[in-house]
Amino acid sequence: MSSKPKRQLWEEKNMAEALRNVRKKKMGWQLASKIFNVPATTPRRRFKNNCNSTKGDWGGKRPVFSREMEDQFAQHIKDMEAKLFGLTLKDLKTLIFEFASNNNKKNPFNKEKETAGDKWIQGFLKRNPQISLRTPANTSAARAQAFNKDNIALYFKSLNEVMEKYNFPPENIYNIDKFGLSVVQKRPQKILATKGRKQVGALSSAERGQHLTVVCCMNAMGTFVLPAFRFPRKRMKNELMDNAPMSSKAYCQLNGWMCSEIFVQWMEHFVHYTKACNENKVLL
Repeated sequence: MSSKPKRQLWEEKNMAEALRNVRKKKMGWQLASKIFNVPATTPRRRFKNNCNSTKGDWGGKRPVFSREMEDQFAQHIKDMEAKLFGLTLKDLKTLIFEFASNNNKKNPFNKEKETAGDKWIQGFLKRNPQISLRTPANTSAARAQAFNKDNIALYFKSLNEVMEKYNFPPENIYNIDKFGLSVVQKRPQKILATKGRKQVGALSSAERGQHLTVVCCMNAMGTFVLPAFRFPRKRMKNELMDNAPMSSKAYCQLNGWMCSEIFVQWMEHFVHYTKACNENKVLL
């Protein structure tokens, strides 16, 4: 049974010190090797190739890109994901191939398909554990544009003022959200994103196919208001509500999206369910 090769057992800080002393001509390779406990040939090679003291992959093949270049790739991936234009694996392979070609970097990439290989991608992700493959949530351009620092600050300022004024109990604090279900729903492709991020989004188009909207509402105690459904049709059919929660509301509107008229009707449903009035103020 073969054992793992005993390579790269040296400390990076020791290698950095060895390189620094040799570059300043304070000592030679052999002496630096003994004092800092590093292989004699490694600092010599790193000095000749102008490499740093970071450990790399084992083997004789030189990496296609430097550590600094790969750091820039990783940062670009995180920047694109933060802007809701996350890169897929296919995007990254094409980008890496183009970068290597434009900068005359020797590489083992596929010249016919003009993409980087799977092995390089796997190695890159292994060397950059802060990046992982995630499935993003579709995010509309309008929502992305409205989600900015000024709007968020104004929201929390208004929330703080109304909370201090009325001191709502938790059972009277409600949150509402709506989501669309498409009859041609397509799962978004996985993208490269920052590891550990709770929510990952990607811009999407919402004009394809028919949609129905579901509105859900719950208070801070965990009590739900019965959901409401909006169907993309002129007339209602009772069969559409089969197996829906009892006493749920159903509305019809041609495109299935929320509109002012239907929202007012839902508000009447909300007020009736929560018993909101001047004597029993409710925060939505």
